[in-house]
Amino acid sequence: MFNGIINVYKEKGYTSHDVVAKLRGILKQKKIGHTGTLDPDATGVLPVCLGKATKLCDMLTDKDKTYEAVLLLGTTTDTEDMTGTVLESKEVTASKEEIITAIMQFIGEYDQIPPMYSALKVNGKKLYELAREGKVIERKPRKVWIHSIDILDVNYDTKEIRMTVSCSKGTYIRSLCRDIGEVLSCGGCMKSLVRTKVSRFVIEDSFKLEEIEALVKAENIEKHITAIDDMFTEYEAVIVDEKFNKLIYNGNAFHISNIIEKEDGIHTEYVRVYDSLGQFIGIYEYQLEEELFKPRKMFL
Repeated sequence: MFNGIINVYKEKGYTSHDVVAKLRGILKQKKIGHTGTLDPDATGVLPVCLGKATKLCDMLTDKDKTYEAVLLLGTTTDTEDMTGTVLESKEVTASKEEIITAIMQFIGEYDQIPPMYSALKVNGKKLYELAREGKVIERKPRKVWIHSIDILDVNYDTKEIRMTVSCSKGTYIRSLCRDIGEVLSCGGCMKSLVRTKVSRFVIEDSFKLEEIEALVKAENIEKHITAIDDMFTEYEAVIVDEKFNKLIYNGNAFHISNIIEKEDGIHTEYVRVYDSLGQFIGIYEYQLEEELFKPRKMFL
């Protein structure tokens, strides 16, 4: 069984669940999970967790992401992208400078109302399921953070703006496009979306499903799977003395005296813990006053 994270390039037409299902067949293992939904029409980076790394799914979902999107001004749809029904078309009267100013004002924290066509649940039912039934319900705005927006091109003839957006978890680029259109009083929707980065995973290093299948057949896939502990390189490594291996195998806390001595002490709140053989065990929290390491996420 493979354990780690593989950087998948999700192609157009696939759902994130489709990718997981196909990978289960390619890798011949069931324990696989994705790290955040990408719409079927969107493409790009989809980190997929394998084996023991499925415990990382929620942690990677929480990571910042970067997208390249095309905003189409003057068109409003029910899905907030081009897959939906056009609700309104308006003339775009704003100048190029006004468009840029409107876009840039979204940098920072803002309250975003998620789209009806989304996988968010209300009373146990997904919003898109309600939307397909013709129901529109009130959605509470959620705080999201737009770290940066880089405008790559403004095509005033086609009313298309190509931009790179770096943002927090829970941000809908479709809804950002909608909100920019509202500020400009002409409406707007998302024409296309490519996710270019999730945490450390970038599009240049991603693999299409057919490429992964070829790597498996060539028995060359392992070197393209990111090890679980490589996701925590910002934490110090701690190696437990051989006599205390059993303690950590059973998920117990252990004292600083149980580790192979670190001359300069412990400098991070969380640490990567390894047994005496160098096998990664999990993430522990270091309690300075008690000089105790307590388990937080076990991967053994």
